[in-house]
Amino acid sequence: MRQAVFAASLIGTALFCAAPAQAAGKASATLKDADGKEVGTATLTDTPGGVLINLDLTSVPAGDHAFHIHAAGKCEPPDFKSAGGHFNPDETEHGLENAEGPHAGDMPNIHVPADGKLNVEVLNVDVSLSDDSALLDDDGAALVIHAGPDDYRSDPAGDAGARIACGVIAP
Repeated sequence: MRQAVFAASLIGTALFCAAPAQAAGKASATLKDADGKEVGTATLTDTPGGVLINLDLTSVPAGDHAFHIHAAGKCEPPDFKSAGGHFNPDETEHGLENAEGPHAGDMPNIHVPADGKLNVEVLNVDVSLSDDSALLDDDGAALVIHAGPDDYRSDPAGDAGARIACGVIAP
């Protein structure tokens, strides 16, 4: 009987201690424009193959836009430069089509329809919410949408134009 109680206690302790690890596998961001208006949300989920980002935009200008992860968890309007450059722990060059790249924060362009609403999932295989390429490190990270599309080649930022929306990634 004593062994059964001890085993049950160990299992309960293991389950209790494992709960925070599961919570660390998720994060979110609320994206706001330069006026502070909410324009969308994102849910980030750690997977064995990278971070799956579910982006749900509600009010972004129509057209093609660069979508990046930036290195600092700050989104100070109106220009969002506080988010720093692209998340780039390996110090590679920018661009999905650059043989010396990409940055870990480089992702495909998004294509927003005329109504400004878009729901899309993007898997970024170069980042995690924990480990070496962690977005939730001491200075955090941010999701940024740019005014124009990324050309996938130009270093350091893909000639994507101004930052029009930003959201701090938070656990």
